[in-house]
Amino acid sequence: MSACTNIEQLGINVIRALAMDAPHRAKSGHQGTAMALAPLAHVLWTRIMRYDPQCPTWPDRDRFILSAGHTSILQYVMLYLTGYGLTLDDLRNFRQWGSSTPGHPEVGHTPGVEVTTGPLGQGFANAVGMAITEAQLRARFGARVCDHRVFVVASDGDISEGVSHEAASLAGHLELGRLLVCYDDNGITIDGDVGLAMSDDTSARFRAYGWHVEELEIRDNRLDDLEACLRNAIAVTDRPSLVITRSLIGYPAPDSVNTSAAHGYAIFDAEIASTKAIMGLPCNRSFYVPDSVLDYYRTAGATGKKERVAWEKRKANFEGNDAELNACLDTRRIADRPATLPSWTSGDLVATRKASQATFSALLPTVPGLTGGSADLTGSTGTDITTTGVFSSSNRSGRQLYFGIREHAMAAIANGMALHQGAIPVIGTFLVFADYMRPAIRLAALSRAKVVFVFTHDSVGVGEDGPTHQPVEHLASLRAIPDLQVIRPADAKETVGAWQIAIDSDGPTALILTRQNVPVLPDTRASHVHTGGYVLHDPPDARITLVGTGSEVSKCYEAAEALAKEHLVSARIVSLPSWELFEKQKKQIQADVLRPDLASLAVEAGSTLGWKRWVDEVIGIDRFGASAPGETVMKELGISSDRIIEKACALLSTDRDSQQQA
Repeated sequence: MSACTNIEQLGINVIRALAMDAPHRAKSGHQGTAMALAPLAHVLWTRIMRYDPQCPTWPDRDRFILSAGHTSILQYVMLYLTGYGLTLDDLRNFRQWGSSTPGHPEVGHTPGVEVTTGPLGQGFANAVGMAITEAQLRARFGARVCDHRVFVVASDGDISEGVSHEAASLAGHLELGRLLVCYDDNGITIDGDVGLAMSDDTSARFRAYGWHVEELEIRDNRLDDLEACLRNAIAVTDRPSLVITRSLIGYPAPDSVNTSAAHGYAIFDAEIASTKAIMGLPCNRSFYVPDSVLDYYRTAGATGKKERVAWEKRKANFEGNDAELNACLDTRRIADRPATLPSWTSGDLVATRKASQATFSALLPTVPGLTGGSADLTGSTGTDITTTGVFSSSNRSGRQLYFGIREHAMAAIANGMALHQGAIPVIGTFLVFADYMRPAIRLAALSRAKVVFVFTHDSVGVGEDGPTHQPVEHLASLRAIPDLQVIRPADAKETVGAWQIAIDSDGPTALILTRQNVPVLPDTRASHVHTGGYVLHDPPDARITLVGTGSEVSKCYEAAEALAKEHLVSARIVSLPSWELFEKQKKQIQADVLRPDLASLAVEAGSTLGWKRWVDEVIGIDRFGASAPGETVMKELGISSDRIIEKACALLSTDRDSQQQA
């Protein structure tokens, strides 16, 4: 192919014009980077990547991740041109209510978008997760059904963020040769020249991580050089590749090129017209796409159909374990292979993290997509897999992952693994370290990524490690994330139910588990956890409902027994392991469980924020903890049966006084 044919140059110019027009119509967006990267996008979509717009979710397609999500208009333009179903009207409605072209790419919202990006560095780490899943599937089921690559466009912001450092280090260690990151080194940030805050030798840093590095300036008339650079990187199969592409942001806008203003919305009517004149396009026409350009890109987009059809034939004739492959791709359990789940006897003392480990292990044979790991806390969180090997540079089929001390990247990598299709990642750490993972947890919920977050050491019951390791506000903050399913089981039996829900759900689940042993209770049921809340004890003459989650449910039992013996007060007991699941129940079911005609008191070893929506009063912890044995800390901070009895009696007394006054 020649260095740059007339139709290719015209196509690149049309991309740049659309990258100006759409944000200008919206009066919002990022024009300059999309303009600068038009040649890279052109080469990727017409010469390099394997994809089929007619089947955007074809499992063996190459994955494209725009980690620099602020330049979303570039991706939308390419999806429109190559035939993913977007229209010019979609580009005209850029960043508008209900449009298919939101401000940052959103998976599940726009065909062809693989992950939700925007917070910088997250997409980079997502790509590492996708490369892990690709390598694992290829090793387990063969290259005939899994043989593709992951392409990323990253910005200075992505490379600056700490999450990308963590992810890049792990990717180099794992030698993920199917991962290619194009770093747009344009030297410009919102504040100004990148040199204001960054003087890293990025090439040397990535080589130190174990990456292959290529460097090239992006120029319109050097498309063959750009293609050759990318193909050189593709040919390196024993390590990930970073292609550092140096571009001019805003090119060829005469007043905005290479300025920090071009990072955002800065090119208006007059300069848009002059820029189009420079490119030989009609100055007075917005959203101009000649038929020849559209035909060129649609033809390029159609070439992947042949490869997709060939893959479908290979898949249909797959001679391996088809049930396992399909279960992996569909992220579900094998229907005709039931798991032998663990069971316990009432009165047994079992930490719910230990019950989780036993359940996780029992599910592995029937849920082949389960892949487990932790940030250096594998044994402590019960996310170890002893039967299938460790995923490494020498063993791609292993299902145990060691993330190292990289909580930020671990969560973002897990999102990429889940969104790739083929894996249900299970990642573990202490609940207090959810703070390190919060951006990725939020994106998991926004993306509906099927990730199981295993959070152990769930309260001040952690004990001697002190307030730095004792979660207080964390449950409330996780419950505040829309579409995140949070489950805090009361005992081992409820833990089994929580795992079954996590496996059968479509989005992310957070399991909140104890470090300390808690009793297996007589009335809990694994099968009842899906309701989010249910009655454990319901005497006919009850005057108050005690509501608990996790380890505090057993405290409710202790308090109810003492109330009956010492105060002649009968108490109902309710386990409320998941607010999100309970909220989905019909109002009558909620009323039957919580009985609004009775006084109600909740107890939970954490922040009381939000509890008043369910109960009259709550015992919780609205301060930081302290270093002491766990039971001592619990008692000193009011999480005890004595405190429940005291609060229940006071509540009943207040309720009686109110009735008398009425």
